[in-house]
Amino acid sequence: MQHLSGLDLFFWVASLFGHLALLAVLWLRKRAFEFPLFTSLITMYVGRTIVLFFTLRYGSRDAYFYTYWSLAFVDVLLQLAVVYEIASHVFRPTGTWAQDLRWSFLWLLAISAVIGLGLTWLAVPPTQNLRQAIAIRGNFFSSVLMSELFIGITAMSVTMGLPWRTHVARIAQGLGTYSIIGIGIEGLHSYFGLTQGMQGYTLLSHVRIAAYLVCVIYWIVTLAQEAPESRGMPVQMQRQLRLLQRRVAFELANIKGPRGGSDH
Repeated sequence: MQHLSGLDLFFWVASLFGHLALLAVLWLRKRAFEFPLFTSLITMYVGRTIVLFFTLRYGSRDAYFYTYWSLAFVDVLLQLAVVYEIASHVFRPTGTWAQDLRWSFLWLLAISAVIGLGLTWLAVPPTQNLRQAIAIRGNFFSSVLMSELFIGITAMSVTMGLPWRTHVARIAQGLGTYSIIGIGIEGLHSYFGLTQGMQGYTLLSHVRIAAYLVCVIYWIVTLAQEAPESRGMPVQMQRQLRLLQRRVAFELANIKGPRGGSDH
């Protein structure tokens, strides 16, 4: 059994009840049907908090390490799924993806992953063993990747004049803000490392958890409220946009098709 301080126990309990309260809001206000992937992410966090608490308290260090990083991998995958869910809400004003928008999003994902891997490779935290290096680098990569994606999605939506005054904006703002804060904290982790002991690392980790709990409270409050009126497109404009998309697809098919051949 590993020792947990009073502050550690407070954060465990606050995280569990914060996520349970957020889940209650998502289901009672019927946001879970609108954002199923975000709801899945929060549900996973509830399970992760319980599993890691008992693993840390009653399991071995090895058991905690492998359990933590197995769940961390699932966490990153679900966060990427939530990013896609956010993008699909923002970039599908007519209910369907425009081909150029889908490819732009995929390029954004690929470029963000490459930059994140590059920055993580350059970060060489002073640590005492491989596990500590994996922990610091893994958290740093996750924060960099998510921050890039949220900044990229915001920039694309602003450039295209798409509306953001909805619940999807609140989810994106919380995740994006937490990811940006995470870059600063993990950057400090990478700089100071763990060669001087765990005190500085623990302090920064507590700051990160506190910042995340603020985001959870923000989600609870904003998702419990009705969505602000978004500047949605008029129905006539949506129809025109669909017609334009079909016309562009038809023209592209003609351009790419063989010239001078017969139609089949």
